[in-house]
Amino acid sequence: MSTLVADHDVFAVSISFSEDAMTVSLDDGRTISVPLAWYPRLLAGTPEERMRFSLIGDGEGIHWPDLDEDISVEGIVAGRRSAESASSLARWLSRRQGVSNRRRQRRSDAPGDT
Repeated sequence: MSTLVADHDVFAVSISFSEDAMTVSLDDGRTISVPLAWYPRLLAGTPEERMRFSLIGDGEGIHWPDLDEDISVEGIVAGRRSAESASSLARWLSRRQGVSNRRRQRRSDAPGDT
C-alpha cells in the first residue's frame, strides 16, 4: 500500500520569516521552511512587505498585496518554486523601482521640506 498522498487538505495557520527563509506552520502540526530565493518577489520585498500578507481560503494560500504575489500551501508542501519567468520578474522589478522613485519624489516635493 502506498503512503504517498497529495496534501490537498493542509492549511497554513501561521507564517514567519528569517533573513533568508519563510516558515509556514500547518494545521496538521508540520512546519515547513523554504528559502526566500525560491520566491523572487518575496526576496525582493522588504521585511515589512513580507509581513503584510493574508491567508486565502482558510489557509489554502498566501497573498502579499504589496508584492502582487500569491503562493499555494499545496505548492509549498510539494516543494514547488516560483515559476515566474525572468522577463516577467524583470518587468515587475522595473515597475516597482519606478513606483519607489515616484514616492520619494512626492515626499521631497511636499510643502515644508527645506
